Amino acid sequence: MAIYTKEEALEYIEENDVRFIRLAFSDMFGNHKNISIQPDMLEEAFDQGIGFDAFRISGYDDPVLRDLFLVPDPRTLSILPWRPQTGGVVRFYCDVVDQNGNPFPYDARTFLKASIKKCKKLGFNCRVGLRSEFYLFRNDEEGRPTREPMDQGSYFDVAPLDGAENIRREICLSLADMGVGPKSSHHEAGPGQNEIDFKAANALDSADHFMTYKNVVHTMASRNGLSASFEPKPLEGKPGNGLHLRMALYSAAENLTEDRPEIVRSFMAGIYNRMRDITVFLNTQKDSYLRFGENEAPKYITWSYENQSRLFRVPMNHGKQEGFILRSPDSMMNPYLAFAMVIEAGLCGVEREEKLPEPLEAAAAHELENGKRYDKLPLSLAEAVECARTSSFLQEDEDRSRIATHFLDLIEKDML
Repeated sequence: MAIYTKEEALEYIEENDVRFIRLAFSDMFGNHKNISIQPDMLEEAFDQGIGFDAFRISGYDDPVLRDLFLVPDPRTLSILPWRPQTGGVVRFYCDVVDQNGNPFPYDARTFLKASIKKCKKLGFNCRVGLRSEFYLFRNDEEGRPTREPMDQGSYFDVAPLDGAENIRREICLSLADMGVGPKSSHHEAGPGQNEIDFKAANALDSADHFMTYKNVVHTMASRNGLSASFEPKPLEGKPGNGLHLRMALYSAAENLTEDRPEIVRSFMAGIYNRMRDITVFLNTQKDSYLRFGENEAPKYITWSYENQSRLFRVPMNHGKQEGFILRSPDSMMNPYLAFAMVIEAGLCGVEREEKLPEPLEAAAAHELENGKRYDKLPLSLAEAVECARTSSFLQEDEDRSRIATHFLDLIEKDML
C-alpha cells in the first residue's frame, strides 16, 4: 500500500487525470458516509477542511458543534478501481474537526489515533488482522433485497455449489488494487455465506481497510444484482456473521509474543477482564446476541490454545505464537471505536501487570453451563449497555468516558 504525503497526493491527482474525489468518514455506528469534491478543492480540504452539516449524521448532531469539517488523511488515498480509469475517482478517509481545527470529541477515528499514541508511549504498536463473514442474497424483481441466499453451498465448497466464487474474486482484486491486503477467501458454512481473511496492519490502517472492505463488498454485490449482509444473524437456524480480530504487539520489527510474552499476556488479560464492559462496542445490534453460543461463536469469557470455540484463542504457527484472536465481535461495529476500546482495555492490563487465568481447553458447553465457573458475555444488547454504564474502566479516563457515554446514549435512543 502506497503511503502519500499531502504534496504527493496533490501530485498524484494532477498526474493521473483524477476528476472526482470522495472524502469518506463513518458515523458513530460505523456506517460509511462521504462527500464528493472537485480536484481543485483538495488543497483547501487538506489545509482547512471541507464543511458539512453534521446535524443529520448519527452521533455528530451536537447542537453546539453543528458545523464540522472533513480533513482528508493523505495516507489513505486510493483509487476506486471499478470506476473509469480516465477521469477517475479517488477516495480519502477523513478526520472530523470543528471550525477552529480542533478534533471533534466524538470522532471515533481520532479517538483510535489517541489510543495508538498511548501504545507507542509504552514502546509498542498494535497490529490487527481481520477475518470477516458476510451473506450474499438475491434481490427481487424490483431490485429489493430478499433473504434468499444466492447459493446453497457449505464450508469450503467449490463451484457450482459455491455460486459466489467470481464475486469474491472481484472483491479481492478490487481490494488489492486499493491497497488492502486480502490473504484468502472461501465459501463459509451457511448458504450464500462467505469469508475473507486479511493481512494484519497497524490498528488505524486496519480500521480504514475494514471500512473499504465493507464498501467494496456492497458495491460488487450490487453490480452483480445481489445484496450483501454483514448482520450478525441474518438467517434463523444458520451460522451468524462474525468478525475475528487477530491481534499482535510489535516493538520495531520484533513480535513481542516471542520476545516479551509477559507484556502480551497482560495486554490480553486487560481485554479479558473488561470484556463485559466493552462488548457493546463490539456487538452493537440486538441480533448480535443471538449469535453467541451457536456454531462455535463464544458465549463464555474463556481462552485456549487449541479450542476454536473459546472467546480468546492463542494459536501456534509452525511452533510459534504470533498473538491472539478475539472471536466475539461482528462486522456491524464501528471499527475505529471498537479497536480503540479493545486497545484501551489492553493497555490497562499492561499498566497494571494483570494476569490471565489458566486456559480452558477441553470442557464442553454443558460442563461450562453446569460448572458456572466462568463469566458470560452479555446476553442482550440491553445487558451490554448496562455493563458499560456501570463500568469503572470506561469512567476513569475523561476521553474514554466522553465518547462511551455519547455512544451509549445513541444506542439507547436508536437501538433499544
